[in-house]
Amino acid sequence: METVKIIECPRDAMQGIKTFIPTKSKVAYIQALLRVGFNTIDFGSFVSAKAIPQMQDTAEVLGQLDLSQTNSKLLAIIANTQGAKTAAEFSAIQYLGFPFSISENFQMRNTHKTIAESLLTLQEILEVADKNNKEVVAYLSMGFGNPYGDPWNTDIVGEWTEKLSCMGVKILSLSDTVGSSTPDDISYLFSNLIPKYPQIEFGAHLHTTPAKWFEKIDAAYQAGCRRFDGAIQGFGGCPMATDHLTGNMPTEKLVSYFTAKKENTNISPMSFESAYNEASKLFGAFH
Repeated sequence: METVKIIECPRDAMQGIKTFIPTKSKVAYIQALLRVGFNTIDFGSFVSAKAIPQMQDTAEVLGQLDLSQTNSKLLAIIANTQGAKTAAEFSAIQYLGFPFSISENFQMRNTHKTIAESLLTLQEILEVADKNNKEVVAYLSMGFGNPYGDPWNTDIVGEWTEKLSCMGVKILSLSDTVGSSTPDDISYLFSNLIPKYPQIEFGAHLHTTPAKWFEKIDAAYQAGCRRFDGAIQGFGGCPMATDHLTGNMPTEKLVSYFTAKKENTNISPMSFESAYNEASKLFGAFH
């Protein structure tokens, strides 16, 4: 039984790429990831093709995946109730991921809704998930600060966690959307929230520059977090980030960290190496 969950996010890695990646290339890459042993793969999204053209073929990708040899679960990102209903029709999708921003500016940019409207949407998504036997993963976007000057402090994160907990959110990923997290903030938030909300599984969706990965993973792990999002080689990340070196947390860094800690992640080193090589090919051709 795994003790640390690693969630691989090819959707996050691909969605900002302007050139359309052919469906068959996406399928081949995700198929390689399905062999690795990741707990969950954030593989696609059901959002408007206008907003994220790269993900318009998510349903086709899903239809072409061979899921017979994998234990990995599939997660799709959705931005509204309609997206949740569409995603919920697919039995292979277990998780509906909803980015809920505690920065009003970012929520407007990301989903064209205010925070108040997004709360109503989240309530509807939780109902859709409940009816269809799915689970919701809520992402607390801008969970470690934001570049817009919107108010942020650890108390605000605590207040939103309380609200989402009361709504019935069971998996909450704190998202460092622009790479602004510090080890102190990471440590403070996880070490306070995890004991206070035992019914919630907390995750860390951290973005990082190449020099900061270790201190960020270490702070979250030491504070009790056991669910980590990554993308192989750190591809992707938030287009809003100001520093082009700020990308997703590289999965290989997560793997090496937890291997050193002798934590069980269920990851097959050989299959991981193969997927890593596939990532180099795919992202080398399309970037």
